Amino acid sequence: MFKYIFSIIVIYLFFGLFLYIFQRKLIFNVGSSDKPKKPKEYGLINMQELQIFTEDGINLLCWYRQAKVKNTPTLVYFHGNSFDIGERAYRIERYINYGWGVLLVSWRGFSGNQGIPNEINLYKDANAIMNWIDNNNFDKKKDIVLYGESLGAGVAVEMGTRYSFKSIILEAPFSSIVNIAQKRYKIFPAKYLVKDKFDNLSKMNKILSPILIISGKKDEVVPHSQSKELYNIANKPKDCLFIDEAMHNNLYDFEIEKKIIEFNNQ
Repeated sequence: MFKYIFSIIVIYLFFGLFLYIFQRKLIFNVGSSDKPKKPKEYGLINMQELQIFTEDGINLLCWYRQAKVKNTPTLVYFHGNSFDIGERAYRIERYINYGWGVLLVSWRGFSGNQGIPNEINLYKDANAIMNWIDNNNFDKKKDIVLYGESLGAGVAVEMGTRYSFKSIILEAPFSSIVNIAQKRYKIFPAKYLVKDKFDNLSKMNKILSPILIISGKKDEVVPHSQSKELYNIANKPKDCLFIDEAMHNNLYDFEIEKKIIEFNNQ
């Protein structure tokens, strides 16, 4: 009996240690270190490749297309925890077709960029983007729609506590990484083990920009209940789009860009 209990304890500690050591590889799934193909190879014509520099010397590959239609906003797109920015081409193309400008951002460690992603470093990356916006004479409150996809929603929420935007769009946002981890690994004390907390829940009432939250009710990665919880405590003006049949990665199959365009035309 003692050997049985001892074996269970050893296995528990082993897997707990494994998760603790490798948690950032799970949270920041950088995939290949290769750069994405050129924008035109994804069907994005006249899109400019930029290098935006962070305060600690990291060059971030970004794709930029100026707005084609006067008085339309520029979408600043913070992507999620997997793949490179080329994987988002089919998404941003929809906004370009509406005449919007788009700045598609890649994080350090992703899309061939140098550096190690973690919560603090992604905030540094986002601050570099904010500086680029200021240096290129955008008015954040009038011109910029800040878009956060999944993990990117955590960075968008943090920026929303620091700056005001025309609007903030959160796609499949989570209440915190701690809550995600606790739900997934119930037997471990996630509160004490998670390094990068992205505590969106504690920050939502500090955001003063109009906010739109989009979530699939069948989301298998971020529980829909967490997105709904964020919506419930968000300040007005706010709106939501909760789709009955949608999962985590197929929201654009339901043409969510139409709701985003409509929200920003009000």
